[in-house]
Amino acid sequence: MCRAMEDMRNQTLKEGMISVAKRMLEDGTITLEKIAEFVGLSVDEVRKLKTDQNA
Repeated sequence: MCRAMEDMRNQTLKEGMISVAKRMLEDGTITLEKIAEFVGLSVDEVRKLKTDQNA
């Protein structure tokens, strides 16, 4: 697969995981650490998503 296609695929996957993480944050029953583990983001990235949602 060419590099541009691979980059687009990776970006799409990450956007999907961010969407899942946001829904998990809205639920409020899962720790930031578990969300990060489940979706493959860092705890800092999940923390930023939470901060952005509360803004």
